[in-house]
Amino acid sequence: MTTPIITVENLSKRYHLGQIGATTLRDSAQRFVDRLRRRRPAELSVNGYQLSGKTTNNQQQITNNDISPGDFWALKDVSFEVQPGEVLGIIGRNGAGKSTLLKILSRITEPTSGRAIIRGRVASLLEVGTGFHPELSGRENIYLNGAILGMRHAEIARKFDEIVAFAEVGKFIDSPVKHYSSGMYVRLAFAVAAHLEPEILIVDEVLAVGDASFQKKCMGKMGDVAKEGRTVLFVSHNMAAVQNLCNRGMVLHNGCVQAIGSQDDAISAYLVSLGGGKNSLSLRTDRVGTGDVRVNSIEFINEDGRMLDSVISGQDLVIRFYFKKIGGAAHSRVITSLMVKTQMDVPVFLHHNRLNRLFFGPLPKQGFFEFKIKRLPLPPAVYSISYSLLEDNAYMDGIDAAVELTVTSGDFFGSGEVPPVTHGVCLVDGAWSMKSTASFGVI
Repeated sequence: MTTPIITVENLSKRYHLGQIGATTLRDSAQRFVDRLRRRRPAELSVNGYQLSGKTTNNQQQITNNDISPGDFWALKDVSFEVQPGEVLGIIGRNGAGKSTLLKILSRITEPTSGRAIIRGRVASLLEVGTGFHPELSGRENIYLNGAILGMRHAEIARKFDEIVAFAEVGKFIDSPVKHYSSGMYVRLAFAVAAHLEPEILIVDEVLAVGDASFQKKCMGKMGDVAKEGRTVLFVSHNMAAVQNLCNRGMVLHNGCVQAIGSQDDAISAYLVSLGGGKNSLSLRTDRVGTGDVRVNSIEFINEDGRMLDSVISGQDLVIRFYFKKIGGAAHSRVITSLMVKTQMDVPVFLHHNRLNRLFFGPLPKQGFFEFKIKRLPLPPAVYSISYSLLEDNAYMDGIDAAVELTVTSGDFFGSGEVPPVTHGVCLVDGAWSMKSTASFGVI
């Protein structure tokens, strides 16, 4: 049986409210000094992680059972294994514990209890600002990171030109990275993490900082890393990216493992946790309007009436906006609109019932507005849907980014090929042809 490259057992992390995210290398260093003063040499720990005996095969065992009082559990009894060569997508809502888990596995912060055993060199790309020394040049940081990974100078030198070319920072490579833009910083950080051949590559949502072409290049590189048999842990809110890149998925919810399995099963479990295809809006407080009519939930269904967790490019889609009317007014001139945007907040399209010259007449006490789309013309990605209800140019209800719509790959053109969202946010059902000008007497 293959030995897991990562073993996590009952891992927990507790924060004091008001200090969430404050546990850094600097904090850990101070605690390390404090422990030096009060512990015997045999009990010393490195960066807050106790080393259980002698490590072999680059194996690191991380544990800390000193539970201190606190108010908030970012992680609670998380256990899982990752096999060599797996690409694990870690998904969940904001605050689910994803970034905390990656920081522990990257040795940026320490756990409150439990342990993680890591059998291999780890390169991580988390938030902008981690991993590089700001006063050092790009060149110096490349060699420093390689040395931290245990690589020889000659090994790093062989990869150096490839790293610089990938990051596209050639003329700035000898400038201190504190002068880099966030995009340059992330490009170089990813290039270093991916090219210095770690056994484990950990990547957080930080790739969203880069432009579309850079994100595409990074996804391709992570795919190459996976094909080489190395292990990737990938956190993203982009379900299409998780589906295309990963072969397993894990859902975190309120600091606990909610589901783990294939990437499709994990994505399905995550979307179900958001409402099972019917997205409740009853607790949203970021509404605009009078509230005379309110949308309480949004549902994605197919033409057969089955609720959908995700939609395939080219699939017929029905979106229902379930509403409730407050008071006895008729509200017979309601304009219902929706806007679809990309994750970069770029509008894709706007539609409302006035465009079809359709008016609903007096509204019932409760019901739903239904919008049908034939052959959804969107490439794979995650989109946000905003809506509004107006009458006589006055808002009654509206929420920006009310729900997310996850679109997965489909055979829109019947050719087996769909351009990625980086090449355009709309799929056009067009047709090409070629004719000779000779038949028209044109030379």
